[in-house]
Amino acid sequence: MNEQAIEQHLKQAVEAIGGLCWKFTSPGTAGVPDRICIHRGRVIFVELKAPGRLPRPIQRRRIHQLTDHGMDVVVVDNIDAIQEVADALRAA
Repeated sequence: MNEQAIEQHLKQAVEAIGGLCWKFTSPGTAGVPDRICIHRGRVIFVELKAPGRLPRPIQRRRIHQLTDHGMDVVVVDNIDAIQEVADALRAA
């Protein structure tokens, strides 16, 4: 399964629980997570990767910046991790 397929599954899973799963871009700031998922006041940034792939150094830096500010960031590279994101959002 490639990154695009995982991204589509994530979007469908979050929308199925009534959440938002927006593509996240920040012009001028490289390495931001791919998606921002929102449900009932809970926000989780999601970096998507093909199975077994790891975030690049700039992506790791952005993840640390977000977590340093109290944000939740998850790296997803498989279908099981998608369910964990949906469960975390639903728990809000």
